Amino acid sequence: MAIKKVWIEEGCTACGLCQDICPEVFVVEDQARVIEGVDYAAFEAQIKEAAESCPVEVIRYEE
Repeated sequence: MAIKKVWIEEGCTACGLCQDICPEVFVVEDQARVIEGVDYAAFEAQIKEAAESCPVEVIRYEE
């Protein structure tokens, strides 16, 4: 199934790892945020890798 929604829960430490893995979907300023309007299905592997790599486990996605 394709990823339809991506979000970041409270607790982000703005480490930048998600942006390093998938800059097409994540941007880190004061905190990480998800870029709206992106075809998340096109970056499914990178989104899952970012979620699995997040040191505070706050990246979520919905298929």
